[in-house]
Amino acid sequence: MEEKFGLSFNCELKGRQRKDLESWEETLVQKSLEARNFSRSPYSKFQVGAALLLSNGEHVLGANQENAAYPSGLCAERTALFSAAVQFPGIEIVAIGVSIPDHAPHIPFPCGGCLQVMAEYEYEQKSPMKVYLIHPNGEQVYIAEGLRNLLPFGFNESHLPE
Repeated sequence: MEEKFGLSFNCELKGRQRKDLESWEETLVQKSLEARNFSRSPYSKFQVGAALLLSNGEHVLGANQENAAYPSGLCAERTALFSAAVQFPGIEIVAIGVSIPDHAPHIPFPCGGCLQVMAEYEYEQKSPMKVYLIHPNGEQVYIAEGLRNLLPFGFNESHLPE
C-alpha cells in the first residue's frame, strides 16, 4: 500500500502603498532606491539596490556588482548583508529593502542564493527579518514578515551533522 504524505507552505506578501508606510519604512525604501546608484552593471544594465536597517538604527547599503565572468559578480542583497556583518558584527538585521530599475516589469524578488544567505542571518539572530520588495512604479511595496514566507525550507546549521 502506498503511503501518501506531503509538505505545504504559504508564501505571504502584504502589499502596502508607500504613502501608508511608517517613517522608518519609508527611509528604508528610499535608501534602497538610492543604493541602485552604486550598482556596477555594465553588462545587464539592471541596477539593483538593497538597504538594511539594523537594530542599532544604522543603515547599510548594497548594490549588484557585475563581472565579465558572470559567476564572479554579487547581488545587491548579499553585498549589503556581508558588509553589515563586517561593519556591525552581531547586530541584528531588522529589515531589508530591495529595489530594481523603474522600467522593470515585476517586483524584485531575491534569487535563491540571496534568500539562503538572508535565511541564515535570520536563523542566527533568532528573530525574523522583514523583507521589503519595492515595486518598480515606486508606489507599492510588498512586505514579507520573515524569510519563512519566502524560503520555507531554507537550509541552516541545524541540518548539518554534529
